[in-house]
This record gives sequence, structure tokens and C-alpha cells, in this order.
Amino acid sequence: MSQVITKRSRITRRSFLKGLALSQAPIVVGLPPLISMFNSNGTAYAAEASFTGKTEAPIEKRFVFWFNGNGIPERYWIPSRVGSDYDMTPCLTPLARLRDKVLVLSGLDNAAVGGSVGDGHSGSMSALMTCTRYTGRGPGGPSLDQILARRMDANSRFRSLQIGVSQESFGGAIQKNMSWAGPDRPLPPEEIPHRLFDRLFGASEEGWVQRKRSILDAVLQDATQLRKTLPREDELRLEEHLSSIRDLEHAITSLPPDYHKILQPEEDFDMKDWPRIAKLQSDMLAYALVTGQTRVASYMLTKCQGLARFPWLGHTAARHHDYTHQDGKAPGETGAEGQRILRDICRWHVEEFAYLVAKLNSIPEGAGTLLDNTVLLFVHEHAEAGVHKNTGGIAVLAGSKDKVLQGSHIKVAGTIGDLYLTVADDLLNVGLGKLPTAERRLTEILA
Repeated sequence: MSQVITKRSRITRRSFLKGLALSQAPIVVGLPPLISMFNSNGTAYAAEASFTGKTEAPIEKRFVFWFNGNGIPERYWIPSRVGSDYDMTPCLTPLARLRDKVLVLSGLDNAAVGGSVGDGHSGSMSALMTCTRYTGRGPGGPSLDQILARRMDANSRFRSLQIGVSQESFGGAIQKNMSWAGPDRPLPPEEIPHRLFDRLFGASEEGWVQRKRSILDAVLQDATQLRKTLPREDELRLEEHLSSIRDLEHAITSLPPDYHKILQPEEDFDMKDWPRIAKLQSDMLAYALVTGQTRVASYMLTKCQGLARFPWLGHTAARHHDYTHQDGKAPGETGAEGQRILRDICRWHVEEFAYLVAKLNSIPEGAGTLLDNTVLLFVHEHAEAGVHKNTGGIAVLAGSKDKVLQGSHIKVAGTIGDLYLTVADDLLNVGLGKLPTAERRLTEILA
């Protein structure tokens, strides 16, 4: 934090969670973490004693489970060198500017896949999300985000948020959902930006529904009163926060009227607005995390076994899944052209992940940033895409400053369950103790 925190009256954590609210309507505009909310070192929330009996409260950890489907071209994705001087591969180049904020992992085994019912994608997706086998309808247990949400939801409006981008209709529940409360209990992602906005802001007010007024109009009086009580640096931070909400509104209302039309599988599904929608969804996720709306979220950029085309990348001859196989529709995974196309597609996936990481890193919180207090975990249901490989898988960890060995590539000998247990107990301190397929904590990834 650039400012030195001096003696001043403190704003309580309760004020932060309450935000700017209207008594006449169910509209809430959350507050950002203001400097006045923290102790003199910026390491904990201050002015808590009136309702907790404690003088300070630690900054809460957040978790984001981030996914895209169909696997990777390993030759373009996995670095050839380990350690801090690892090579920034073509697929990972969007993370180059954030190199010191992320940890690249390879060598992970998706251990619950063996003997699963169904095709490679279904079994792999079930094992990836829950470390349990596919039952024929879905996974045999809850997904990681829901396990964590049950232990991390104190003081949040939403125990967890499920956010998506791809609106394609292909597939059953296992292709369309990454979050599961338990067997046969999928938690569908919200893929339509204006619906996610309405959920976060409680916006049933008619002017906003018809997109004729700003949601900020409803809380203008509250915001004006709050500004009068803030020191200058917090006043500026509040203004920046409200301006970003206004920009988000404008971006959503400028989407084409039929952008949310869901096409059937037999229709060409090229999602021309996909990158635009992905960034809007990331912006709203960042808002939800920084304002205390939730501490746990899942973000599904693509479907498992996704069939979308990519006109913004210039790849429209076939669908994503076609490019991972030699099926007569596309060059296929074994040919040089097919591998280069998969490289381009996966680089775009990483670009969207990097956008979210950078967004969280740009938001001040206490003595650091929102990213410092968040664990982001980026996973795929397969390693090498064409062969549906479930050994030697990859992941990217971002955030959790001072706990993760950032700026490195580590090849581990362990399972997805081992990684999840390490994230839960060493990075988030939730005390799970055990998870399916977990045999040890991956202490080599810890700082």
C-alpha cells in the first residue's frame, strides 16, 4: 500500500459488509476495502471490538476455482525447465508480466478416473472437480469449491458463486457444470452478465431492469453521506470503485440485444462476444470478492468437451473438440497444424485467466492487494488433449502471497487430491485433514 496509515477514526468491518444499501429497495452496492478499515500496518481489519470482542480481525482469504475444458497441447504448454528460470511457453505467454505472481505445476495425476463409467471427458471431469468417480449421472461427491465454501462462508452474502462464460447447450450435467454440492446436485454457472449483475446488486428496480438508469442512482444519497466522513485517500478510492461499477453497467448494456441466445448443438456456435463476456464476468467476480459478497467462486470459461468455434482467433473450420482429434473435420492433435491451432486456443484461455489475476492484483487491500489474499487455481480435465491423458496433468496457482513458491515451475509427483488438500489446509487454513485420492501435502509448492 502506497499510503502510510496514520491515526484516524476507523470504519468497522460491518460497514464494509453492509455497503451502501437502500431501505426502500433490495439494492446493495458493496464498499471496497478502504484504508480507514485497517490497523496501522494494514495487516488486519480494525475497529472490531464493538461486536466481536477483538480489536482486530485478519483479512479473510478467498478462493477461485478456474476451469477450461478439452485439455492442452503439452509441447506448447508445459515448460521444459523447472525452477525460477523456467521457459515461458507459447501457451503461457499471457502470464509473462505476472510471472512472479504465479506457480506453474505439472506432473499431477487425476487419480479417481480409473474404472469410471462413461467416456473420457465425463470421468475426467468428475475426478477433477471432486476427486471421485463418475456415477453415470455426475460425480460421487461435492466439488472442491463447495467443500471449501462450507467452511469459509462466514459473513458473506453468498456461500459461493458459480460463474460461466460459454453458453453452448451441448452435453449433460457433467459437461455443463463444474460445481457440485454432492451427487446429483449440480450448481449451474451463471453465464449471462446482466443476470449476474442483478444477482450481485439485488437489482429488481424497474429503471435498471429496463437499463434506463444507473444502479448508483439508487444509493447516491448514501454515497454522498459516506464521502463526508472519509479522509481524502479513501474518498478517492470510493470514487474509483463507483466509477468502475458505472463502467461495468455501460459495458453490459452495450452488449447486442440477443447476445444471450442459446444455440442448439447442431447450430454453428461461434460466440463472437465470448472474450468480451469473459472479461465482464471476471470484472464482476472481482467486485464480489473485494466487497465481501463471497469468499468462494468457480469460474467455468469453457464447457468440458466444448464445441465452440473461435472466430476472433481465426479458427472456424472446426469446433474446439474437433481440433483435439483426427476426425476428418480438423487437422487433429497429431499434426503440426492441429497442434498450432490448439496452441492458439489454449493461449487465449490463459489470456483470460491472466486478465482475472491482473484485475485482482490491481485492487488494493490493506498492505497488499486482493490477489495477495486470494488463491486462484486453474485446472483442465485432461493433460494432452487428443489422447484424454489423465496423468502428468497441469495446474496454475496464483495469489496467496508469502505462502506459495511463486515465480516457478515445479514438476510434482502427486495427485490432484494432494494439490487440493495442500490448497485447503496450507493456503486457506480450513483444516480438512483429508480428501479423496490425497495421500500427502505437496510441501514443495510452499514458500
